[in-house]
Amino acid sequence: MARRPAAPVAQTRAPSPPAAPVSPTSEPAPRGVLAIAPDQYAAVTVVTSEELRASTGTTLGDVLFARPGVTSSTFAPGAASRPIVRGLDNYRVRIQENGVGASGVSEMGEDHGVPLDPLGASQMEVVRGPATLRWGSQAVGGVVNVSNNRIPEKAPCGDAVSFREIGCARAETRAAIATVDNLLENATLLDAGRDDVVVHADVHGRRAGDYRIPGYPYLFPPDPPPRLDGRQPNSSMRSGGASLGASRLLPGGGFVGFAVTQYDSHYRIPGVEPAETDTRIEQRQTRVTGRGELPVKSTYVDVVRFWAGLTDYKHHELGDEGGFDGVQQTFTNKDLEVRVETQFTPVALPFGTLTSAAGLQGNHQLLTSPGLTGGLYDPNRTKTVAGYLFNELKLAGELKMQLAGRIEHAQVAGSLPDFLADPSAPLARRRSFTPASAAFGVLRDLPYGLVASLSAQYVERAPRAPELLSRGVHDATGTFDVGNPDLGIERAKTLELGLRRADGPLRFEAALYATRFDGFIFRNLTGPVCETDFASCAIGGAGDLRLALYSQRNAVFRGAEFQSQLDVAPLMGGTIGVENQFDLVRASFTSGGNVPRIPPMRLGGGLFWRDANWLARANLLHAFAQNDIAETGETPTRGYNLLRAEVSYRMSLAPGDAWGKEMTVGLVGNNLLNQDIRNSVSFRKDEVLLPGANLRFFANVLF
Repeated sequence: MARRPAAPVAQTRAPSPPAAPVSPTSEPAPRGVLAIAPDQYAAVTVVTSEELRASTGTTLGDVLFARPGVTSSTFAPGAASRPIVRGLDNYRVRIQENGVGASGVSEMGEDHGVPLDPLGASQMEVVRGPATLRWGSQAVGGVVNVSNNRIPEKAPCGDAVSFREIGCARAETRAAIATVDNLLENATLLDAGRDDVVVHADVHGRRAGDYRIPGYPYLFPPDPPPRLDGRQPNSSMRSGGASLGASRLLPGGGFVGFAVTQYDSHYRIPGVEPAETDTRIEQRQTRVTGRGELPVKSTYVDVVRFWAGLTDYKHHELGDEGGFDGVQQTFTNKDLEVRVETQFTPVALPFGTLTSAAGLQGNHQLLTSPGLTGGLYDPNRTKTVAGYLFNELKLAGELKMQLAGRIEHAQVAGSLPDFLADPSAPLARRRSFTPASAAFGVLRDLPYGLVASLSAQYVERAPRAPELLSRGVHDATGTFDVGNPDLGIERAKTLELGLRRADGPLRFEAALYATRFDGFIFRNLTGPVCETDFASCAIGGAGDLRLALYSQRNAVFRGAEFQSQLDVAPLMGGTIGVENQFDLVRASFTSGGNVPRIPPMRLGGGLFWRDANWLARANLLHAFAQNDIAETGETPTRGYNLLRAEVSYRMSLAPGDAWGKEMTVGLVGNNLLNQDIRNSVSFRKDEVLLPGANLRFFANVLF
């Protein structure tokens, strides 16, 4: 049996163009080794393929829930849980697949799932700082990028010569079962080709029942629905998808390819009222994506890259309202995104080497939300065109500097009623914005393998169509949302200081940051309650929907993040060590009061042992109570302890073995203390608990 090398890898990324997230290498760090990207101007959270396979999370948000600086909305755990980065969510966190936006409508409502399953992913990263300007101003908090091989970039196996002559194939299966919700999941992936053509196919699916919860009573209402054997009512789900893609490999290491992907999800919304009305969502997305890298290697141009995505998304929200059990509302999103980038040939200057990249990006989006009560907004259309430029200067003495800029023009067209005059007569609305952004960064290598970074950003964000033009019931937040067509550009100024060490027995990353928002856009709960129309809104009224007006106030976010890992000593042929993490974000309005739904301070640590084949670890994360809450519409959240553990074994098998080339099996436990966990950022925290104690067995086989 072959054994894996156990030495830590200093960096899990390959060299990359300026400010781009670096892509995975073919030799990732051994399992259990903290993955740190030392050559980035701001903190980058990396979730490797093996960490994804061992995670108990079934959504992007669930996978990232306990990572420093990241949490999730957990509106419907296991089905609709969107990542929240440094207290920022929705329109300030972009989610993308291989550089192309994931589309969907998850940023418009916390009950809307992200149409992208981590079961098919090979790596995830949360990118912050100057690099986010590459994808748009709608990423002030960060970019969650999901990498996979749906558009192949290289031969799946063997060297280039043998691949051209005889070809090769590579297959992988991923499977798991879990106890908390009787989860079953499986994915099969295939890459094959010959000469200069590579084909990829994958299919995946999962299903889960209502998940088990600790045996604590609801906080309210006084008469909750009956528990079903200690389970969270109305929390089951099932999903599935498939993709087919192909690429042509070009001389010089380039490629051009495309993929067609289908994703379907059917899940229920947990909670007191949703359980009574059997609220559920049926979601479907079809995407055609293209991607390419064209080596030019001329005097002026090194390489040209492009990304494109065409998306047709729809989901139905169903339930029993007033005796009618059927579709209550539908959301659709037809989206086209194209980005072209040119990386110029590096220029040798007297004081260093300059590398530049320039790009153009365009987007067209059409949103609709028809429903029995009129929908959340009328059809609206957004058109955006942008240009960006990155310059990186490598100076003597291991010093790098970066200067980046982006300018874009956005047009939003739709309608919004005049609520004060005639709410039944929608008026056409059209707004144009030209936000401009810039970023500066310094990266310096220090003794003992340390890397220090300093970055400054000024980002302008144009309001999105739902923020401008909403005018109806928003079930996810329990509000009657009223957009503000007079919203201005939101401006964010961020300063971040980082220090990291990626190799050696001690590996760590630390970051301090502060962001000042001028014109921070948020849902302002004004006090009145509504039924299903604006005319019913009144203070002390009989409705159960809170009136939420989109408003702007200045705000300040500041925080810190830290994670570390120390190899303490050799033990039984392997290495024993300790790991720690800490994160804190504090957000308040400059005029007084707290920004709503901010995650609490968290502190954690644990032990691990690994050798060439085995990995064993246990980690306890303590979330402190969150009492820094908004003046209205929010309640305090008590703290909790999240205990996680893992034992896994990876083996390389002999050539020709019927079991494959490599197999990994493991057992992972989550919330092993069976704690009553309520997420402070969730709109339903007072009636929806996170899943209780869970054991997950997984197996991954490479052929």
